[in-house]
Amino acid sequence: MSAAPDNLGLNARGWAGSIPRWPWAVRNGIAAQADRWVLWAPVSMGCGAAVYLGLKDEPGLFWSLAPLVLGIGPVALARRLIPSRLASILTLLLAFAAFGFACGKLRSESVAAPIAPATGAVQITGWVVDVASPGESGERLIIAPTRIGGLSPEQIPARIRVTTRDELVGPGAAVRFTGLINPPPPPASPGGYDFARNAWFDGIGGVGVALTPPQIISLGKPPWLLDLRMRVNAMRWSLATRIAADMTPQARGLGVAMITGHEAFIEPDTEQALRDAGLAHIISISGVHMAIVGGFSFLLVRLFIAAIPWLALRVPGKKVAACFGLVAVGTYLVVSGAPAPAVRAAITAAVAFLAILADRQAISLRSLAIAALVVLTLQPEAVGEAGFQMSFSATAALVALFEVWRRAPREINTPWPIRLIQGALTWLGLSLAASFVAGLATGPFSIQHFNRVAVFGLPANLVVEPLASFIMMPSLALGAVLEPLGLGKPFLDVASASIEVLQGGAAWTAKQPRAVMLIASAPQIALPIAFLGILWLCLWKGRGRWLGLPAALAISLWPRPEAPVAWIDTEGAQAAVRMGREAVVMRLEDRLFGAEFWSKHRGLTVAADNAGAFDCTGSSCRAAYAGHPRLSLWWTKRLPAAETLDTLCHSSDILIIRAAVEAPASCQGVRILRAEDFARGGSAEVMADGRLVWAQPLRGRRPWTLSDSGG
Repeated sequence: MSAAPDNLGLNARGWAGSIPRWPWAVRNGIAAQADRWVLWAPVSMGCGAAVYLGLKDEPGLFWSLAPLVLGIGPVALARRLIPSRLASILTLLLAFAAFGFACGKLRSESVAAPIAPATGAVQITGWVVDVASPGESGERLIIAPTRIGGLSPEQIPARIRVTTRDELVGPGAAVRFTGLINPPPPPASPGGYDFARNAWFDGIGGVGVALTPPQIISLGKPPWLLDLRMRVNAMRWSLATRIAADMTPQARGLGVAMITGHEAFIEPDTEQALRDAGLAHIISISGVHMAIVGGFSFLLVRLFIAAIPWLALRVPGKKVAACFGLVAVGTYLVVSGAPAPAVRAAITAAVAFLAILADRQAISLRSLAIAALVVLTLQPEAVGEAGFQMSFSATAALVALFEVWRRAPREINTPWPIRLIQGALTWLGLSLAASFVAGLATGPFSIQHFNRVAVFGLPANLVVEPLASFIMMPSLALGAVLEPLGLGKPFLDVASASIEVLQGGAAWTAKQPRAVMLIASAPQIALPIAFLGILWLCLWKGRGRWLGLPAALAISLWPRPEAPVAWIDTEGAQAAVRMGREAVVMRLEDRLFGAEFWSKHRGLTVAADNAGAFDCTGSSCRAAYAGHPRLSLWWTKRLPAAETLDTLCHSSDILIIRAAVEAPASCQGVRILRAEDFARGGSAEVMADGRLVWAQPLRGRRPWTLSDSGG
């Protein structure tokens, strides 16, 4: 009998063995993806949505929908006429990209609402919709305004976010107060996170501060949809305050945040310790929380049905448990306030439970792909958010890990102590591998968006996982369910004890030497390359997946350009200069958020003081350093004295003057930046050669940028 041919159709011996095998390997590698192409549909759709978000000019509605409408026919025709299945798949993926682009445009049009112009002190009347997460300046309320002094009804935004230092007013109340309103802020530095874009899709058309305590008034009956939303939020706030009262002061902040999404009770030091320990994901309600709540409900119902033989023989326990899991996830979504990460996590969990009801595998890459398609259809802007990128990358990596994880064969008649040890070792190995893989998958996004790497994040998460999964979250869930009946305190006491243990471990971890590494962001192009590289590693079947590894490491490997020598904020009222690996801030007592954000973005630490770099008074800072270019600042709108202005000019290469004053002759050769320059260009970075890079040109003219640029 002759030897069987190899899988290439050629005998490996003789002259045929010298023929290059890689073309055949490529062909076979592509053929192995026959059941995987569907997984690339959400990737293609996400690319289309990302293209929409990244445009510098807003496309018209016709040109946004035309590629999708006109592409349906060619795609259908290609599937029939083109003999190559690969070509047919590529045309279908292009159609998904066009669909993602169209969804981005339609979503932007659906949330379009007025953006408030900057106002002076005006009287504001409206409804308290919700209590938002606190900021550095105080607690914050989401207001649906009915009247803003000086603005016509057409100029009033649908929602504004207001900071107040007074006692919080709960959702559902009608209030009146005096406050300042501004449009949502643009990026704190060129190319940085665009707060205004996020606010646009969240329906926030203005941000401000309350100058007087909000007074409760009578406004009549609100629209029914607003009334329903406020009733739900009032229930959430009432539950949050009751839970906070029944938990210890040290634990209530995290406990309330994990149940209702309200972060008003979290102490800043606690939040910072969790971030430095790599445990900040516990605060935001996302995939881990939904998985624990849904999985815990599913497990309880299955155990209950299995414990009653009569019931177990008559009902499909797994499907009934899946229905209860769906209800639990939906209820948790409502109680949490349905923030965007929770919505995405709920959709993913719902797809898993629906797969069980349809007799499909609950946890698979195909289920994840369906969840991603649903999320991108409803929230196409999510593709540009760190939460979406990190959660789906981590989930895809974990599912891919379980696909290739080799399960040990189960031996017959093994004594139970040995089975217990084997099970514990398997669980430990799987937990280590899962934490390691999830950390690698989310690492690039943590570096790019937050510029921080928690060195001890892996062991911290490994220790916290069983505590959170088996004690903390179940206790919080039971406590929240029983709290309206007055029976939740025993469970909340257990949750308080576990949270205090977690926070103590986080504080200890955060204090360790080199617990946090500060890394500058890579150029923006590196992020989508890394995202696609990670997805290639997860979705491609076979050894060809390792071709995605260099791309997945793009954030880590990409050379960082030299950091700018200085930064100026969006209003020209704050600035910082780079000295070595430190950012020396002019005004250490005010407007620090933008300076700290820019410093992290560029991999710099903020210097403890500015002594020796600047000579500062109550209205100005004069450059006292020998570097180039020298930067000085007059930050008030009050006119400076002639001799003061002359001194500033003599010690400056770049002078920022917010006051409307003519430059004297001594300012000849000095570049002067005025308030109108920042109104037009936003924040700025000063390069080593004196060049200025402005934020606004990088953003373009989009619906969320026009008010910032004066357009």
